[in-house]
This record gives sequence, structure tokens and C-alpha cells, in this order.
Amino acid sequence: METFLQQLLNGLVLGSMYALVALGYTMVYGVLNLINFAHGDVLMIGAMAGLTIVKLLEAYAPGLPGYLALALAILGAIPVTVLVNILIERVAYRRLRNAPRLAPLITAIGVSILLQTFAMMIWGRSPLPFPQLLSPEPVEFMGALISPTQILLLVLAALAMGALVLLVERTRMGRAMRAVAENPRVAGLMGVDANRVIVATFAIGAALAAVAGVMWGANYASVTFTMGVLPGLKAFCAAVLGGIGNIYGAMIGGLLLGIIEALGAGYIGDLTGGFLGSHYQDIFAFVVLILVLTLRPSGIMGERVADRA
Repeated sequence: METFLQQLLNGLVLGSMYALVALGYTMVYGVLNLINFAHGDVLMIGAMAGLTIVKLLEAYAPGLPGYLALALAILGAIPVTVLVNILIERVAYRRLRNAPRLAPLITAIGVSILLQTFAMMIWGRSPLPFPQLLSPEPVEFMGALISPTQILLLVLAALAMGALVLLVERTRMGRAMRAVAENPRVAGLMGVDANRVIVATFAIGAALAAVAGVMWGANYASVTFTMGVLPGLKAFCAAVLGGIGNIYGAMIGGLLLGIIEALGAGYIGDLTGGFLGSHYQDIFAFVVLILVLTLRPSGIMGERVADRA
């Protein structure tokens, strides 16, 4: 049986990736009142783009330090995901802003399938190995083990979330985003360009998904064209858990969901003799979603988004 600290560290690593993706869901919902169910596949595009960059670096710049190669993979994946997400907003969602709510939902599912199909055509059907760029030797921390890749993931997630908070709370663009989220019509009357704010929101969410996608591939050493489906659904559960539309709620919800999964797979697995062990850890996210929607639909942070219909 793993120690509590080991399971907690595993949960924080997993939850950090969920939180990065959940932020994309909650930012778009806060501004547009729209659930972008294609966001998980943006993570997949980021992972695939990062893998392609790593392979190019291995071919044309062999011997490059692992940290530098991983940093270049993330920096190269970000513009790819940003471009993809901006195209999604411009082509699939912009004309549906005032449509009945079912129309954008169906469109989002269609965009998700489209992205998976394009990825399958470009990178193939089979899972692709992601090179081990950092040392596989784990670091001991108070009796628990954590790999250098996981340490880097935690650091990057903390930096990305901290930068997002500063952007939203301290910059002119952040004030514009909060204004559009509060009331887009009044914000427009006050001189805020809603289209520009919405594009920026999609771009920021895509950048965070790129970081999560590349680090997901580096942590699990494998990527595939369907890899974004389950993390995307779980990140949505995390956003609902924290309070959809609230960036702090998305961070807290992501971390909590990762910890719940890790502890659930460990302790509940032991209590059931392995019947509900790691092979069934995916059920915990959806059990949490059902409980939250039943007991506290507004989530932990209690963010209520006004109906703009």
C-alpha cells in the first residue's frame, strides 16, 4: 500500500494537469456562457505538436539538454494550440453566440470529432511513444518518490496559474475579460471590444492546454489522437466542482479532483480488495460530478453566472 504522502503527491500532479485544462473551460464559460467540449482535444493537439518538435530536435539538434528540449516543445506547441482554438472560435462558435444553447453544444462535439480525425490523419492511429527527456530517477521527499518530470509539471502549473491570476486581476485585458463576463452589452457600451476579449480568452485557454498536453505526454510517455477525451471530461468535472466560471474554483477543483482520484484508487481499492483499485479510478471524477450537481450545483466557490438568454 502506498503511503498517504505518495498518493497525495500523485494526486497533486494529476490535479495540476486537470486544473490547467479546467481553466480553459471556466474562462470560456465565464465570458461566453458556453461549454467548449472540444477543449480536451486542444490538449491532444498540444501534446502531438510537442512530440513533433521533440522529434525534430532529436534529428537536427542531438544532445540538447532534456529541460531545454521540453521547454522548446512547450513553446512550440503553444502557438499551434492558440491558432487551433482561435480558428474554432471564429469558424464554429462566433455565429452561434445568440443561438439556442443546444446548437453550440452539438457544434462543440462535432469540432471534437473533427480534431481527432485530423490528428489521426496526421499522426496515425497507434499510440506514439513520448521520449524520456528528463532523468527517470525519482527524487525522495519525506519517504515519497516524485520524478523530475513531475516536479517540473508542478512548477509549470503553479507558474501558469499564478500568471493567469495576475493577468486577470492586474491588467487591462483582465479587467476587460471580467467586464465582458459580467455583462457583455454594457462592456461594449463602455468601449470594450468583446470579440477581442473572447479571442484572447480562447488563446489563453489554449496556451494552458498546450502546457498540460506536453507535460501529460512527458509524464505518461505516450500520446494518441484520442488522449484528450477523458482528461477533457475530467477537467470539466473539475471546473463544475470548483464553480464553473470561477478561475480560482477551476484551480481548486482540478487539484481536489486529482487528489480524490489518487486517494480513491488507493484506499478504496484496498478496502475492496483491489476491486475498485487503479483500474477503476476514472469513476471517481464522475461520482464527484453527480454529487456536486445534486448537492451544490454552483460548485465550491459558488459562482453564479447570470442567464443572458
